[in-house]
Amino acid sequence: MSRILTPVARRSALSQIRHVSAVRPGAALDLVGRVYGQVERDFGMLAPPVILHSPAPEPLAACWLMLRESLLAQGTVSRAIKEAVAAAVSMGNSCPYCVDVHSATLHSLVQGQYAAEIAADRIEEITDPGVRRIAAWARASDRRETAARHELPSPAEQAPELVGVAVTFQYFNRMVNVFLDESPVPPEVPAGIRPVLMRLLGLFMRPAARRAHAPGASLGLLPDAPLPADLSWAEGTANIAEAFARACAAIERGGRRSVPEEVRDLVSAELAGWNGGPAGLSRAWVSESVSALPPAQRPAGRLALLTAMASYQVDRALIDDFRRDNPDDRALVELTSWASLAAARRVGGWMRTGPGLQTAPSTGPDRAT
Repeated sequence: MSRILTPVARRSALSQIRHVSAVRPGAALDLVGRVYGQVERDFGMLAPPVILHSPAPEPLAACWLMLRESLLAQGTVSRAIKEAVAAAVSMGNSCPYCVDVHSATLHSLVQGQYAAEIAADRIEEITDPGVRRIAAWARASDRRETAARHELPSPAEQAPELVGVAVTFQYFNRMVNVFLDESPVPPEVPAGIRPVLMRLLGLFMRPAARRAHAPGASLGLLPDAPLPADLSWAEGTANIAEAFARACAAIERGGRRSVPEEVRDLVSAELAGWNGGPAGLSRAWVSESVSALPPAQRPAGRLALLTAMASYQVDRALIDDFRRDNPDDRALVELTSWASLAAARRVGGWMRTGPGLQTAPSTGPDRAT
């Protein structure tokens, strides 16, 4: 069946992406081709949230390192629990696309147990107390205040994997909200058919999700790098620490190429005092925040701030405004990738992991990487 459905999945993946033109599989060379090969082999399909990065090869490799080594690689936490964390984080970030995909995968792995409750934001109804506490911890991560009330109910040695999944989806939720529609199912599909298609998606993903994936297989895609202090939660699990260190360095390089220094400083300053959620009911706060920037940099500032702090508010007009002076796809991906990771790192810094592993205070992206 996979041989029959794979070409269909490839075409569907490309058609779902907005604002940029993803590199087609047959044209993917060098780093992009290597990433595509691993994604299709280990994830089961060319996932749109990954391949939307393809105009920017280093962020593409970076997002794959984070996703593969946290969610897919074999470790001390089951894939089902990791999928529960991914879906719960996505629910907290108002990312229906990721909720659909990861609750469907979870449903296929556990025959429906607790997948529906997470997808419907009814985590308190999960009957398994261990799963319920982990899902509640992940769901609470979108706000510092709620995260403070939820400590990770797992052994300390599991924290790098679980925090890694949470931070990865804090990143992906933002990129998905900017570049993909609300669901992998096209909007013209009748509502009654959508659950059937989501179950089929879960079944399509299940063989790859059940396979054991060796830790560290993606690390060779990017050069070695030091682990920033605000990612200290990754210490103790080598493939997680190395994946996030290399990914952060790669995305920082992209940020230096495509995000003006003044914009990076502004976003870092705003995130230092940010405790989750948008900074205001409208987007007026963004105009006020960017007013100190040179006029030519304000479109980049608006897009970076909203991507980091209210990604679901990013619209076509905001993208078009940025692209007037930055027409290439690579710059758009590198800016949104940098902003998404800056916010995800901030969230990772306030997630409570228990006395066995303390997270370091998040001070924003490490400008030395």
